[in-house]
Amino acid sequence: MQTALLAVHILVAIAVVGLVLIQHGKGADAGAAFGAGAAGGASGSVFGAQGASNFLSRSTAILATIFFLTSLSMAYMFRTVEAPTSLMEQGAATAPVPQGALPAADTSSDAPVIPAPEVVESSETAPAGDVPTGSAPENP
Repeated sequence: MQTALLAVHILVAIAVVGLVLIQHGKGADAGAAFGAGAAGGASGSVFGAQGASNFLSRSTAILATIFFLTSLSMAYMFRTVEAPTSLMEQGAATAPVPQGALPAADTSSDAPVIPAPEVVESSETAPAGDVPTGSAPENP
């Protein structure tokens, strides 16, 4: 059902584009009134003087309505209800990685691999503040 609806949707979209390209613009009527047109102006058309524009505009309106309805139908059919609603729920769905475990190195690319930093446990604490310890050099 979904494939058939998608096929109809694509065919209708192509038909709407074709019909819009076939139609004349509003400025084309002024040129046709003075005889500037193929086969002697509007008198040589298949649908008559005004029949083509009415037929093409009605056909375009009908196909545009079908396109709109197939778009709404596909949006309703292809919706997903079970999708997580937030990034936090998506993260909770994955298994936690142990702290010491690292992913396997990818050898398929030539990109350099940066090793993980080593954690050194020290009993010394760093001095507080941004000022380095020690004596500052004096300017002469």
